[in-house]
Amino acid sequence: MSTVSQDGFARFVQENQHKFYRLAYSYVKNQEEALDLVQEAVVRALQKLTTLRQPEYIKTWFYKILVNECLMYLRKRKIISLPLESELLPDPSYETPEPVELLSYIEKLDPTLKTVIFLRFYEEMKLEEIAKVTQTNLSTVKSRLYRALKLLRLEIVDEEVAYFETSKRSN
Repeated sequence: MSTVSQDGFARFVQENQHKFYRLAYSYVKNQEEALDLVQEAVVRALQKLTTLRQPEYIKTWFYKILVNECLMYLRKRKIISLPLESELLPDPSYETPEPVELLSYIEKLDPTLKTVIFLRFYEEMKLEEIAKVTQTNLSTVKSRLYRALKLLRLEIVDEEVAYFETSKRSN
């Protein structure tokens, strides 16, 4: 069993800082608060670095810390429903391949469902990794993912039907 060095952890954070920021920002919708949350997660991880015995689990271990920091922040602020904004990230140099409309649908999801969607599709984690990060069993992660996808599909179909009916009436 080997531990992760502080230099190894620093490299890991540096290589993935945009991903961490993007995830934190998806929760708080504020650039400074997202940066603070990432910083808090890094500090907490550094304090607990000796508890990470297997370097291959650093990704899920750190994401667990970051997600917990974000959820604690939301609980402290009593933010249940996050306001929608026109873009996911305030940094205009960072382009997301997904249309803004899809992101607005994702933002409407319950935080537990949104977490699974972001970790699976934005952070490209395996379902087993998501289970470790969220501290839930694999079947719960699967059911949350399928439920979130079903809700997103229904929301998008409803929107398309409403758009079609509106454009049909105006013709």
